[in-house]
Amino acid sequence: MAMKLVVMGVSGCGKSSLGAALAQTLGGALIEGDDHHPPANRAKMAQGIALTDEDRWPWLEQLGQRVRDDNAASVVLTCSALKRRYRDLLRSHVPGLQFVFVDISQAEAQARVGARQGHFFPAQLVANQFAALESPVGEPGVVRVDALLPLEAQRDAVLQQLAPNP
Repeated sequence: MAMKLVVMGVSGCGKSSLGAALAQTLGGALIEGDDHHPPANRAKMAQGIALTDEDRWPWLEQLGQRVRDDNAASVVLTCSALKRRYRDLLRSHVPGLQFVFVDISQAEAQARVGARQGHFFPAQLVANQFAALESPVGEPGVVRVDALLPLEAQRDAVLQQLAPNP
């Protein structure tokens, strides 16, 4: 099953873990969105300063181009994609792009981010991500998965929901 999809959600929801599991199962490429933030964005977040739309646009453009230009049959991008206009920008590069929304409560995300070691994103910015989040539920090509499910159950649920209907 070949596809191009974005695993999205707030920090701490498990995007990276689910994205890696999906890419491995699909035999596809994984693009970790956080790895492509410019140094200035990383520095802002590390200081507890939320990114603005202007900070995000060049990063999102680059990610959309990477997904579009990747020659792998399946490509999985991990990216917060919190706002509809961010998702639309990614879709403009890859028509038919699908999204997996990893849904999590603010309290659980806060706990997970607070427990992470060595990550540039501080727990104090979790509330900002929830304030910015525009739920993608109901948008075309979007499936929702519960972040509290075991990883394998998340992966299987996503693949079942995205499988083409016979």
